[in-house]
Amino acid sequence: MVIGAGGVLGFSWAVGALTAIEQEYGFDCREVDYVVGTSAGSITAALLGCGVSVETMLRHQSGIPVPTDPVIEYDYEADGGGPLPPIPAPGLGSVPLLVRSALHPLQVTPLAAMSAVLPRGRASLEPVRGIISGVAGGNLWTEHPSTWLVAMDYATGRRVPFGRPGAPDAPLPDAVMASCAIPGWYAPVSIGGRRYVDGGACSSTSLDLLAGLGLDEVYVVAPMASFAPDRPRSVPARLERRFRRIVTRQLRREAEKVRESGTDVIMLGPGPADLAAIGANLMDPRRRRQVLETSLRTSAEGLRDVAGAEKAPGDLSDAV
Repeated sequence: MVIGAGGVLGFSWAVGALTAIEQEYGFDCREVDYVVGTSAGSITAALLGCGVSVETMLRHQSGIPVPTDPVIEYDYEADGGGPLPPIPAPGLGSVPLLVRSALHPLQVTPLAAMSAVLPRGRASLEPVRGIISGVAGGNLWTEHPSTWLVAMDYATGRRVPFGRPGAPDAPLPDAVMASCAIPGWYAPVSIGGRRYVDGGACSSTSLDLLAGLGLDEVYVVAPMASFAPDRPRSVPARLERRFRRIVTRQLRREAEKVRESGTDVIMLGPGPADLAAIGANLMDPRRRRQVLETSLRTSAEGLRDVAGAEKAPGDLSDAV
């Protein structure tokens, strides 16, 4: 299970999509072999890894907590910080990354290079620490043996999947915060003497990390990709859709790598109705309920369409 970046509204949309996956395919998302999460998706992945059910996430999003599961300590309105970031600190975010981008441009993604020049964010991720600490129950990592949470080293621009063998050790709350630290919005997170920021600067999903692992199927929940885009009128929304096209192209390339290794890939992204609910700002909590309700409907419809379609090997009709 791969759960991508997407901010506050991406988290809500992903909960609806995961609910649809469980209902359509009849399995518990906590029981997959690997869980990979990036940015907001790292929160969802960590919750799954700690044993929190999708039903619990859905009920919490709807204001109906389930006391029998680990309690999610988070107020979406009070703890979210609002739709806009605080005024950032002056200065460049990462001079070392800026230098590396100039000297080795092919080794750094364009978004990672852009993040180097953004000023240091000031918004707090402590509420996210509270969520993860509350469900982890004092454990250093998730109960699930293969939960990977993707961040980016802010000095080198390299992708770091915490939890993967060979990756630096990190406490679970710190790894999630690092994966969520949007450059220019949140402050970088220090782990082991190095600074990390949002893994979405390298890839919105990091789906390609699962290539060659011999998996039968990979389900990708990608809030920032769109396989059936809309045509908004507002300038901010049109700019946001341009960025989505870039993200979607990268995701398709990563999916092809995984398919070449013999693994089926089913990808879900917001469609026109979802995009209308999301608007232009993925960090706007005021749209959260509408996005969730829309995703519950559209994700189920999309998965039913995929289940009834005849697909040739490598066909991308399983991207909905």
